[in-house]
Amino acid sequence: MPEIGDRLVAVLVCTGDNPESFALGQFEMILAILQARVSSSRLPGKVLKPLLGEPMLARQIERVKRSRSIERLVVATSNDASDDLIEELCDKLEVDCFRGSLDDVLDRFYHAAKAHAATDIVRLTGDCPLIDPEVIDEVIQFYRTGEYDYASNTLEPTFPDGLDIEVFRFECLEQAWREAKLSSEREHVTLAIHRHPERYKLGMLKNERDLSALRWTVDEPDDYELITKFYEALYPVNPEFGFEDIVRHVDANPELMTFNTGHRRNEGLEKSLVQDDNSSEKK
Repeated sequence: MPEIGDRLVAVLVCTGDNPESFALGQFEMILAILQARVSSSRLPGKVLKPLLGEPMLARQIERVKRSRSIERLVVATSNDASDDLIEELCDKLEVDCFRGSLDDVLDRFYHAAKAHAATDIVRLTGDCPLIDPEVIDEVIQFYRTGEYDYASNTLEPTFPDGLDIEVFRFECLEQAWREAKLSSEREHVTLAIHRHPERYKLGMLKNERDLSALRWTVDEPDDYELITKFYEALYPVNPEFGFEDIVRHVDANPELMTFNTGHRRNEGLEKSLVQDDNSSEKK
C-alpha cells in the first residue's frame, strides 16, 4: 500500500473557449505577492507568532525565497497601523513591502503588481508557513507549459490545505480589478478570474493522491499548535524540509493527520459568499 508521500502529479485542464482568452506572451517578470495582515479575526497576530524563535511570516518568507522560478517577492499588507510591524519585519528581512487597502485586497494586490511591473503573478497567503518552494516551482512550470491565463493547485484541492499556490497573468488581475463588484471578489483576489472559465484558460495541477483532508494552514489555535509540532520535529534536522518530509512524518505519526481537521477548508470564503447573498437580499 503506498504511503502518503508517494506522489505523482496529474493534471486536469479547463480551457476557456472565448476568443478573448489571453494568449501567453513572453515572461518578463514573475512576481510573488505574499498577502499578510496582523488583524486576523480568528487568530489575531498569527503571522507574527513565533516558530522556533522567528515570526511565522519570516519562516514562510524563508521558504518562498528558495523557489527557483520566482524572480521577486513582495509582501502586500495594509495601511492599517496594526500592520506597521509587518513592514518593520520586511525591512529587517530586506524584502519589499507594499501597503494598500485593508479590506479591498484585490485593490491592494493589483497596485502591488502594477508598482513592480509584473507580467505574471504568484499569489501566496501569509497563513501558510509550510509552503513548499518545489511545489511553487511545479505550479509555475505547469502554468508556463500549458500557456494558461490562470493555473493553481486549489480549484479542485488535492494538496494539503496550506500549500495553496495560484499563478496568473497581470492582464487577468487588471480585468478583475476593473470589473469585480461583489465584496467576496474584492476580498478574495482571484475569485473574479477563476469564476470565468469561458473567458480565461484555466489550469489545475492535481496530486495523484488526494491529500486535501490534511490541514496545514494557520487560522485557529490548534492549527498553530500543529505547525509548531512540525517545525520542532523537522527544522532542526533539515531547515529546508519539504512537502515529502512532512507527509512522511505524518505517516509515522498518524495522530497528526486528524489533529486539527475539525475546521472547514475556505471558511473565510464561505463567510464572504454569505455576505454577498445578504447584501443582494437587502437591495
